[in-house]
Amino acid sequence: MNKGFLERVYRTEGAEEMRRLYDDWAESYDADLRAARYATPGRVAQALRSAGADPEKPLLDFGCGTGLSGEALAEAGFTTLDGVDVSDGMLEVARHKGVYRALDTITEDDAMTDRAGAYATVAAIGVIGSGAAPLAVLDRLWALLPGGGRMGFSFNDHTLQDPAYAAHVAALVDSGAAAERFREHGPHVPGEGVGALVVVLEKV
Repeated sequence: MNKGFLERVYRTEGAEEMRRLYDDWAESYDADLRAARYATPGRVAQALRSAGADPEKPLLDFGCGTGLSGEALAEAGFTTLDGVDVSDGMLEVARHKGVYRALDTITEDDAMTDRAGAYATVAAIGVIGSGAAPLAVLDRLWALLPGGGRMGFSFNDHTLQDPAYAAHVAALVDSGAAAERFREHGPHVPGEGVGALVVVLEKV
């Protein structure tokens, strides 16, 4: 799976098919993404730092995959990372990188309520959107954060074609539940010609 891999992701439907896709892709995932100059992990990590996330407090890397996101977060100075993902194959690769305190498999509909209040920061890097985790996941992650906690996430260009995603974020901010601390559109996977919007919200 090399050039055009994003199209395969966008065509995949259903949680079980998606899990199989990522299990099968695990061995070549890092090489494919690096060849395509995957920029979003570094962008979200730096956005969280610039938005005031405390690097010394625990961070949940949701949909951590093979740990490319964890490597970027660690490089940005975050010291205590826990990762979760639906793909055992991806997590097996992540375990060898040594950047996570803990790595766990979750199911598609896991609300992770046992983790509420355990993290000052949540990252969902290249995870929520069309062909990936549904928009409801953003609400489940948001519910885990304490007041003052920050969530950094991205919506790629394919996802932004659906106005529901931007509208959902706007509704959180307009309701007073969230304060937007960072927003920037930029490169996502330049080798595939795809950009992404990076956002950091603070829980009010």
